[in-house]
Amino acid sequence: MIDRDRFPVHPWRLTETRYGEDGVSETLFAVGNGYLGLRGNHIEGRGAHEHGTFLNGLHETWPIRHAEQAYGFAEVGQTIVNAPDAKIMRVYVDDEPISFDEAEVREYERTLDMRTGVLERSFVWETPSGKRIRIRDERLVSFEERHLAILRLEVTVENADAPVTISCQLLNRQDGGDVYGGTPIAAQKKAGFDPRKTEKITERVLEPVEYWQDGLRSALSYQVADSGMTVALVADHIIATDNEYSARTLVEPDIAKNVFRVQAKAGIPITITKLVSYHTSRGVPARELVDRCRRSLDRAEIEGVPMQFERQREWLAEFWDRSDVVIEGHDDLQQATRWCLFQLAQAAARADGTGVPAKGVSGSGYSGHYFWDTEIYVLPFLTYTTPQWARNALRARVIMLPAARRRAAQLNEAGALFPWRTINGEEASAYYAAGTAQYHINADISFALGKYVRATGDEDFLRREGVDIAVESARLWATLGFWRGSNGDATFHIHGVTGPDEYTTVVNDNLFTNVMARYNLRYAARVVREIEHDDPQAYAGIVERTGLDAGEPDAWDRAAEAIFIPYSESLGIHPQDAMFLEREVWDLEHTPAEQHPLLLHFHPLVIYRFQVLKQADVVLALFLQGNHFTAEEKRADFEYYDPLTTGDSTLSAVVQSVLAAEVGYQDLARKYFEQSLFVDLGDLHHNASDGVHVASAGGVWTALVSGFGGMRDHAGELSFDPRLPEDWPSLSFRMQWQRASLLVKITRDELRVRVRDGDPVTFTVRGAEYWASADSEAVVPLADQGPVLPGRPRLGQFEGARRDDGTRISASVPVVTSSFPVYTAFED
Repeated sequence: MIDRDRFPVHPWRLTETRYGEDGVSETLFAVGNGYLGLRGNHIEGRGAHEHGTFLNGLHETWPIRHAEQAYGFAEVGQTIVNAPDAKIMRVYVDDEPISFDEAEVREYERTLDMRTGVLERSFVWETPSGKRIRIRDERLVSFEERHLAILRLEVTVENADAPVTISCQLLNRQDGGDVYGGTPIAAQKKAGFDPRKTEKITERVLEPVEYWQDGLRSALSYQVADSGMTVALVADHIIATDNEYSARTLVEPDIAKNVFRVQAKAGIPITITKLVSYHTSRGVPARELVDRCRRSLDRAEIEGVPMQFERQREWLAEFWDRSDVVIEGHDDLQQATRWCLFQLAQAAARADGTGVPAKGVSGSGYSGHYFWDTEIYVLPFLTYTTPQWARNALRARVIMLPAARRRAAQLNEAGALFPWRTINGEEASAYYAAGTAQYHINADISFALGKYVRATGDEDFLRREGVDIAVESARLWATLGFWRGSNGDATFHIHGVTGPDEYTTVVNDNLFTNVMARYNLRYAARVVREIEHDDPQAYAGIVERTGLDAGEPDAWDRAAEAIFIPYSESLGIHPQDAMFLEREVWDLEHTPAEQHPLLLHFHPLVIYRFQVLKQADVVLALFLQGNHFTAEEKRADFEYYDPLTTGDSTLSAVVQSVLAAEVGYQDLARKYFEQSLFVDLGDLHHNASDGVHVASAGGVWTALVSGFGGMRDHAGELSFDPRLPEDWPSLSFRMQWQRASLLVKITRDELRVRVRDGDPVTFTVRGAEYWASADSEAVVPLADQGPVLPGRPRLGQFEGARRDDGTRISASVPVVTSSFPVYTAFED
C-alpha cells in the first residue's frame, strides 16, 4: 500500500529517501498543533501542489448562489484562508538557486520524527562547477506555544569558498487561488468535479493593514475581506556563522524579505533560525495581533531556541506515554499507527475551543470545515487518552449553540440543529439532501458528550454548560418526529432525514438516526433528572439558560420508548430505512474501479435508486449502540450490508473492521483495518494531497482498541472482548478511565490490565467481572479469540439463506413492522 523504497519502515519515523513535490508528500510531512499548520512544502518555495499555511478558524465568507433558491437553504459559504507563507528560505550559491528538477542532489532524506515533533531534511547539492553544498533544515510547530513555529537552516560549502545568499521571506500569495487554499477554476475543470475540494474565491481575500521591518524582525497583517477576521504574523531571524556576511531587508504589503549575503569559507557552516508567530481573531484589530506576535517571539527568544526543541520533545514524550498503541512484531503497521495518532495530536492538541477540521490544519480539503467526524471518530481517542482536548472540542459545540438554535427555528423545529458543515457555527452546506438533512449530527454530539462524561467523571462541565447540548438537541427530536397509531401501540417516527450513508438521502425512519435519537432523548431526560436531584442550583441554571419545562423529560422518555426501529422479519435484518429494501441492488461486483467513487461518476438520482452504500450506516449503529443488538442481529446485519458498501468514504473501513472483528470475520477485519491505516500514507482514495483524513486516523485508534481490543463502555461499564489477529503476538494500549490511567496488553492467551496511576478499576471480560489496582495487576486467561468466519460476506449467500419466496433481492419485500428489544436501561 506504500512505496517502501521511498518510505522505509521505522517504528517512530516517516522518512522519504527521494525528493518529491507531489501533493501527497506535502500532506504526509505537514506539521501542526491544531491551531497552526504548515504543509510539507520545501523551503525553496517553488513547485508545489499547494503552498499551505493554515490557521484553524481563519476563514472567508461568501454568498452561496443557488441555481434555484428556496426558503431555508444555506446562504453563506465559509472557506479556510491560506495564510501568508513564512516557510520560504531560498539558498543561492554563486547566485544560482537550487532547482531540484535540474540539480544534482545526493544523500537526500526528509524525516518526520514523531518523538521530537521535528521535520528535518538534509541533502548534498553538487553544482556544475564542482562545489559540494550540504544543506540541512528543520521545522517545528510548537505544541507548547500555540502561536509559534521555528524553521532552522544550515548551509555548508564543503569543498570550496563561495558566495552564498539566503533569502528568508514572508509571502502573501494572492495569485492563482493560493490565498484561500483553493484550486483555480481552470484546474478544477481539467481535473474534474470533486466536492471534497475547497472552493475558489476570485476576489482578493486578505487586505493589508500594518506591515513593518525592525532590524531582522518583519511583520505583516491583514483583514479578511468579507468575514472581517484579522491575522498577523511576525518573524525574527537569527544568524550564526564565522563567515563574513551582510543583511538586507525589504517590506511591502504582501512580502517581507530578510536577505543574508555570506562570503562562505569551505567547511564553515551558516545557520539561520527563523522564529515565526501567527495570531488571528474575529474581533481584535490587526495591530493588536501584531503586538501579540511580538510578545510570543520575545518569550520564545528569552527562553532560547534549544529550549523550544526540548519542550517539544518532552511534550511528545508525555503524549506517547498516555496515547501509544503497540503492535508487537509489525514495524510497518506500528509506523503507520503512530503516524495516524500523531496526526490526531497535530489536528486537535491546540484547537483550544475551535473545532477539529476534517483535514486538521494539514490542507484545504473540505474547505477547513468541521463535521460530525469530530464527535464520532476523533473524540473517542481524545476522551480516552487526553480528556482535556475532548472537553475543548465539546466546548466548541457549546459556543455554536446560539447559531444552532437559530437554524432549528428556521427549519420550524424547537431546540437546536447543529450545522452539518461549518467553521463559524452557521450552516455552510449548500446541498441539503446530504447536508442539513443529516439531523443525526445532533445525536452524534450528544453521544460524544455522554461518552466523555461517563469516561472522565467531568460532571462540572456537564452541569455548567454541556447539558445544554443534550437538552436542545432532544427538543429538536421531540418536534421533528411524530406519533402514529393509537395510544396503546403508538410509535414515534422521524421522516425526511439522511443517515451517515450519503448514497441514500431524505428517507423515512433511517435506522441510525432513530437509534441515535433514542439515545439522545433518553440521555437528556436522565441527566436533567439527575442534576435536578443532586444539584438544585445547577438545575435552576439549566432552566434559566434553556427555559426547560418540568414536563419535557417525561415527553422525551415517551418518544424514546416508542421510537420506530425498522426490522424485516423475512430477511431477519434491520433495513437502513423504511423503504431501503424496496430498491434495486447496485451491481458493485461488476462496477469498474475507475467509476469509484460513485459520487464523481453518477448523478445523485441514479445512486439514490439503488441499495448501495457510500459508508457504513446500520453497521455504525451496531457499534455505537451495540448493547441494543443481539450477536445474531449484528452478524446478520453485517453480512447483508457489507457487500453493499462501496467504501467510497474514508469513514467506512474503520467501522467495518470493528464489526467484522466482533462477529467473527477476522481476516476481513484485518483487511479493513489496513485500508484505514494507509488511507493517506498509501493515498488509497487519491485525495491525500488535500490534507490528512483526520477522522480516519481517529478511526484507526478505535479499530485497534475497540475492534481488536474489544473495548466497550456501554452504560458506563468498562468491558473487553479481544479479537487479536492471528499473526500479532500482542497488542498494547494505554487509556484513561475515570480517575485511572490504564495499560492494557492482549496476547493470544491472556489479557492484562494494569492501573498505572489512580483509583482501582472494575471491568468485565466476556461477562466475568475483574478488578485491577496500582498494586494488583489483573490477569485474565483467554480461552479463545471468539468465532472465526472464513472469507467475507456475499450478497448471494445471504439471499439464499434468507429468502423463502424465490424472488430476487431487488424485488419488494414484506412491509417492515417490528422493532428489536432494548437490552439495557441506559444508552451511554
